[in-house]
Amino acid sequence: MFGAFLEHAFNSRSHIKPSLAAILALKKCESQLMTNKVNTVLYTGITNDIKRRVYEHKQKLVDGFTKKYNVVKLVYYEAFADCTSAIQREKQIKAGSRRKKEELINTINKEWRDLYEEL
Repeated sequence: MFGAFLEHAFNSRSHIKPSLAAILALKKCESQLMTNKVNTVLYTGITNDIKRRVYEHKQKLVDGFTKKYNVVKLVYYEAFADCTSAIQREKQIKAGSRRKKEELINTINKEWRDLYEEL
């Protein structure tokens, strides 16, 4: 039913044009922390498809910070019912110190193992 609503909403003939905020409120998203193989670099991001996004980082399909610093290991993630909440959480995590990020990771992943295969 939700898919039909979105399909209708984005159909160019439709009179319904949802706002970006409305779309973000309806889509599930995840915030994630990733690192390189030796855990010296931390990257915080959000996505609406964590398995795909981590795969893209692992395969170096995304230009930018993660490719430059070889960020390939998912060490922490949180799921949200909507993207707006995930964006707020991402900002909160980014604002924290490295020590705070390490403490957050350690709450669920003391060994800093790659969580990608568990998705």
